[in-house]
Amino acid sequence: MENQKILNGSLLARKIMKNLAVNIDFYTRKNKLRKPALCTILVGNNSASEIYINIKNKQATNIGITNINFNFNKEISEKELINLISKINRDPQIDGILVQLPLPRQIKTEKIFETIIPSKDVDGFHPNNVGLLSIGKPIFVPCTPKGCMVLLKSINVNLIGKNAVIVGRSNIVGKPMAQLLINSGATVTICNSKTKNLKDFTRNADILITATGIPHLIQADFVKPNSVILDVGISRLANGGITGDVDTYAVLPLIKAITPVPGGIGPMTLAMLMKNTWIAYKKYYLNLSS
Repeated sequence: MENQKILNGSLLARKIMKNLAVNIDFYTRKNKLRKPALCTILVGNNSASEIYINIKNKQATNIGITNINFNFNKEISEKELINLISKINRDPQIDGILVQLPLPRQIKTEKIFETIIPSKDVDGFHPNNVGLLSIGKPIFVPCTPKGCMVLLKSINVNLIGKNAVIVGRSNIVGKPMAQLLINSGATVTICNSKTKNLKDFTRNADILITATGIPHLIQADFVKPNSVILDVGISRLANGGITGDVDTYAVLPLIKAITPVPGGIGPMTLAMLMKNTWIAYKKYYLNLSS
């Protein structure tokens, strides 16, 4: 019974990918067009990033998206990286650009986000796309928050009037997540790992989303009975395993549903990256509005 409370992000992501594969095959085969293309830029030799890129490449290939990869050592200058992105911006054969984070110190992440043209910003981090999200008219929504919303929809969560608490204020997860929830009619509170008396906020949450990277920050006394928890945090343990922000089995008897780590939000993030690439291809290459 309790296992039914664990939201299987991997299963839902596979369904989304299967649907994308069908649509991509239909449009490209029927119209004799090139496949959608996603360009990935990796700087340095971060092992976690390399694993993610390899998984991304495999999944993209499986659904009919072309992979274009650039790998650079950590000494690359900001100017060199900007020049490369500017060149990719002008390439009509590439639909989306993903710059894998983190970047080395000499490169300003915000400057790189601003360099990617909004029409290829499948991560949704360009200021134009951030602004469109804030007014409720997004084209590209950041992949992790978008995956969270799709998961909530999959279990028929009605967000109107619900108290949603986000623990984490990053530009990648916390802030866009707040915008999506606000746009959906929820009452939103944004906390962070330094919030005083954090549990006083989280215990009022009908929907709790946490993205701090602090293992087991959220314990049973932090949650509201019958709430829904999306655990976006991920940390590596001393034994080599990974865990989330939430002590899952401590809270499980109390709550309605929770995403596991791994197998929850991670697969959904990747699926949303592929979906955003497909949106870019349709909107700016096929000139389709939907």
